[in-house]
Amino acid sequence: MAERITLSLWEPVQAHKAIMTAWHHAKGWLMAGDTRLTLEIRPEKRSDAQNRLLHACLGEISKQVEWAGAKRDVDTWKRLLTAAWLRARGEPIEMLPAVDGHGVDIVFRRTSQLTKAECAELSEFVMAWAAEQGVKFKAQEGWDD
Repeated sequence: MAERITLSLWEPVQAHKAIMTAWHHAKGWLMAGDTRLTLEIRPEKRSDAQNRLLHACLGEISKQVEWAGAKRDVDTWKRLLTAAWLRARGEPIEMLPAVDGHGVDIVFRRTSQLTKAECAELSEFVMAWAAEQGVKFKAQEGWDD
C-alpha cells in the first residue's frame, strides 16, 4: 500500500474522479484500522520549470552584480531578493537576533512553499530588479517551459 497519494485537480469532472479514487484508497486504509489520514487541499506549488528559471536568473545576477562591496552567491541573492519581494507585497519579514548570539538572521517564507502564481510574480520581480542593475540575461534552455 502506498504511503502517500498526491492528486492534481484542474476541472470539475476530472477532480471528482480523482477524489473518488483517493477515497477508495483512504477507505481501505481506514478500514484496516489504526490509521489516521490527513487531507490537504491547496493551490499547486511552483513548477520545476519555474524553479529552473528563477535559479537561472539568480545565477546571472550572482555573476554580474556586486552587493555591499562583493559578489554574492545564488543562495544569498535568493534570500535578498525573496525578502525584498515579500516586503514589496506587504508580507512580514523578521530580523531576529541569531541564536548563537552573533549577528542577526532574516526569517521569511521559503520559495519552495510558493504557489505557481507567486513564483511567477517573484521571477518577474527578480528580472525587473536585475534589469535595473544592468544584468544581461543569456537565453537558457528550459526558460520558456
